[in-house]
Amino acid sequence: QVQVVESGGGLVQAGGSLRLSCTVFGLRFDDYTMGWFRQAPGKEREAVSCIDWYGIEIKYEDSVKGRFTISRDNAQNTLYLQMNNLKPEDTAMYYCAVDKSGGWYYTDFLAGKFEGYWGQGTQVTVSS
Repeated sequence: QVQVVESGGGLVQAGGSLRLSCTVFGLRFDDYTMGWFRQAPGKEREAVSCIDWYGIEIKYEDSVKGRFTISRDNAQNTLYLQMNNLKPEDTAMYYCAVDKSGGWYYTDFLAGKFEGYWGQGTQVTVSS
């Protein structure tokens, strides 16, 4: 059984930093594209970033470019999201996702059009 477990969320002031982690159990971690999504209250879920299985191909949503960095440690089965210069509009529940397809279909992934494994989310709150 595959389990996806996020951690690292919390309350931070604007301009601060947080590092989210996502550990996956029950599958060969380095075979899959992975990424982060977020959903703010009253809004639709949106993609934040994704990374290929080698950690070479990376995509970011425009509003986080230059502030967020996605990375992965395949030996530790863990995906990371380093978030710097946080803004109140970054407040959301952040979810980790694994694309089951095994391919680098980043357009579909960022549009949420994939079959995948999801975590329960970790809350990020940025105060002004």
